[in-house]
Amino acid sequence: MTEEFIPCDLISSPPISKPGGTVNSGGSRDQDLDQPIFSVFSGGVKQRQVGEDTAAMTSPTETTTDAESGIFSVGGELCAEHESELDWFCGTDQKSICSQCFTAGSCRGHSVTPLAARVAAVRNQLVDVCEKIQLQALRIEKFIDQTLTVKEQKLQTAANRARDQVLAQVNAAREALEEEEQRLLEEVQREEERVEQCLLTQRAHWNQALASLSQTRSSLVHTLTHMPDTQLVMTVQDIAERVEEAEGVGEPCDTEQLNLNPACSESKLLRGLWATAVLLGPNAYGSSHLKFDERTVSPLLSLSDDFCTLTFLHKKARQSVAYDPARFDCWPNALGLLSMSSGTHSWAVDVGQSAAFKVGVCYASLERKGSGNEARLGFNSQSWVLSHYDGVYSFCHEGRNVPLQIVKRPQKIGLLLDWPSQTLMFYELDSSTILYSITHRFDAPLLPACAVTDRSITILH
Repeated sequence: MTEEFIPCDLISSPPISKPGGTVNSGGSRDQDLDQPIFSVFSGGVKQRQVGEDTAAMTSPTETTTDAESGIFSVGGELCAEHESELDWFCGTDQKSICSQCFTAGSCRGHSVTPLAARVAAVRNQLVDVCEKIQLQALRIEKFIDQTLTVKEQKLQTAANRARDQVLAQVNAAREALEEEEQRLLEEVQREEERVEQCLLTQRAHWNQALASLSQTRSSLVHTLTHMPDTQLVMTVQDIAERVEEAEGVGEPCDTEQLNLNPACSESKLLRGLWATAVLLGPNAYGSSHLKFDERTVSPLLSLSDDFCTLTFLHKKARQSVAYDPARFDCWPNALGLLSMSSGTHSWAVDVGQSAAFKVGVCYASLERKGSGNEARLGFNSQSWVLSHYDGVYSFCHEGRNVPLQIVKRPQKIGLLLDWPSQTLMFYELDSSTILYSITHRFDAPLLPACAVTDRSITILH
């Protein structure tokens, strides 16, 4: 193998004595090996390729003579200045020199090393690097053959387990949903048949009543128009009986029995799945620009500059505000700037550490003035709210409170209004746990409604 090196300073050699000056001799191999792997040539060692391909380096286990390797075959290379053999290496200028160059020439006083020692040191370092490269290659092969192979096997096992888990959960949900679907459809069918039977019975009854009334009326009209007066006065009793019979038919009236019961299609499972799909699905609804209507904010509250935070004011901090027919003047209420009469809407309120608040919806026609229940959220027929007061959570409507069993105090409460299904839902934002849900026939547009009497609450975006 023939190699040619551009000399460079790889080691720091201790000084040796030479005639005409003090120079450095080649260092020991142990000193060279103190340098980090792959950094031994960072001082500028460059290997030039002879031919088109780089020849394979000598194995650390093989012994090759200098004559065989050609490392010391520097004969014929002479110093251009002194025409002497280049048998020294200048570490300062990083070049091969002759003995006269460092004794009296341009490299006088520089750090020099015998070329043979320099080449031996480089060779030893190359051997060490090759050994380390070989060890690193073995580690890489071991990593590929063992670690990556095992990882690939574990990956397949974990992926199959994950797929099985997904399929099992989806199948369980599908089976439960299919069973619930079948149950609800059967319930709706039974309710439909019941109402149809009621309608048929009512239709038959009132058709018969109508025919009876028509016959009675025709008989009375005939008596009135054709019977002589002397006979007419004699049929008063008969006429009274016919009138009594007609009055006994009664007045028709609509009843709930003639309507389909909405409860026949209600299902906690179906509602929970639907709510989860809406709240967590890729097309989750949201009202990202919802703010409080400044005109409605009670003088008991302050509104932040971004119109999203309501803060309860103590008496000393309250200030008189201009009269506005839309403003609540006694109760600490405020309404949102979002009128909802179609589609699906959701928004969230950060209730933080507030110990007294209400969040919900109300009709725009809700009373704003006075201290009566007409303007108090949850105490009239025009508002539906979730209330928290003194550690107790409840749903309030028309003055009736439904206590809620809430284990963990929610920091953020979400509201979901689905107008097509007439469903209002309160849920805990972080876990999507449903706190309360109702189905009600809303007959007018709804507005977000809030109240607070402790600290503050904030609309989240």
